[in-house]
Amino acid sequence: MGDYPIKHARSPIDLTGQIFGPATQHEALQDEIYCQIMRQMTSNNNRLSMERGWQLMWLCSGLFPPSPHLMKHALRFLESRPRDLLAADCLQRLQEMRSKEPRKFPPHSVEVDAIQQNSTQIFHKVHFPNDTDDIYEVKSTTTIKEMCTNIAFHLKLSSDNGYGLYLKTPNKMTSMDENKYFFDCIRPVTDPNPKKAKKVKEVNQTNIPYLVMFKRKLWFNVSPGKDLVADLTFHFPQELPKYLRGYHNCTKEDMINLGGLLFRVEVDSDRSQFVMIPKMLRELIPADEIKIMSPDEWKKNIISSYNKQSGITVQEAKIAFLKAISSWPTFGCAFFEVREVLIMHPFSRITEFQSESGFFEMTIGTLVRGVNFVCETSQASTIEDLFKSYITMYERERDIRSRKQMFL
Repeated sequence: MGDYPIKHARSPIDLTGQIFGPATQHEALQDEIYCQIMRQMTSNNNRLSMERGWQLMWLCSGLFPPSPHLMKHALRFLESRPRDLLAADCLQRLQEMRSKEPRKFPPHSVEVDAIQQNSTQIFHKVHFPNDTDDIYEVKSTTTIKEMCTNIAFHLKLSSDNGYGLYLKTPNKMTSMDENKYFFDCIRPVTDPNPKKAKKVKEVNQTNIPYLVMFKRKLWFNVSPGKDLVADLTFHFPQELPKYLRGYHNCTKEDMINLGGLLFRVEVDSDRSQFVMIPKMLRELIPADEIKIMSPDEWKKNIISSYNKQSGITVQEAKIAFLKAISSWPTFGCAFFEVREVLIMHPFSRITEFQSESGFFEMTIGTLVRGVNFVCETSQASTIEDLFKSYITMYERERDIRSRKQMFL
């Protein structure tokens, strides 16, 4: 708060991490934080100190509530200061926090930067598979599920079911748990080692660049043509790379038909681009199938397919592509490299599963008599997330059907 000098210059995110970090891990310290902030703001005539005190109170009220015994004192403290600009907002945040789970990590740098600029509104950029992005408001206690619902609403998607938020870093893409707070999901990435204090010069060096991405995760009841926004924003840009990498089994006729559609997506009605087809084959044909015909043969067949589809728009070509591949059993699948398929089990036989340190483990059978399956893979956490998400989805669908039957 500026009441006492500090030996070395420290960044705001480092200081807030030092103040709130231990309290997010140990509930017994949470009341102490509230008491210290209120004590230092009582009878304090230092304007800068009071300003920082209110900023700390604002951050604290979005992390965890005081105990029931201290709550009445904290509420009285805030209610008795109606002239202070942040008092009402802190009061509202405190009331909301009473019915929520505490945060797991200290404030994110976005929260700290916002309140330092006296802004209580926080916006974060979200990227989409079709290379577009948008800005969305995020509160300190916004969960991943709430954010997904908000994004789906603003995009006018027919439903938010099946979508998820992902954290993309230079090395990997990680799915964010829908039950966790947004800032708790991205805080460990922004500061991988929050317990270690850093000098100001070192702070920017440890921050890892990241993107927040909103994508289709579960391909359940996806029917191309029913939701054009979903098809053009998510389904087409997410499925096209899988097709071009050769993940699907398809016939030569399929590839010629789809090649004509993809050529239209690339050039629209510009027939002068026919000469470029041999150089565009990697954007039109699955990589592992390009050599089954010569470039000129591909060109002749793709032109023939393109001419048969005369009159359709780029958007219609994308929908037609999706409709064609949606009949395949591997449409919408997540693909993993495996050496051999040994056996297949339905979801109903999987009783437990988890991932840890590059290993994925699941129990098949019953809790009393089950077989443990363990495999080593760099995608262990991705597999666990898909298992959890699909099982959760099936359970929700089952519950909905059960409730409907009760009223029949």
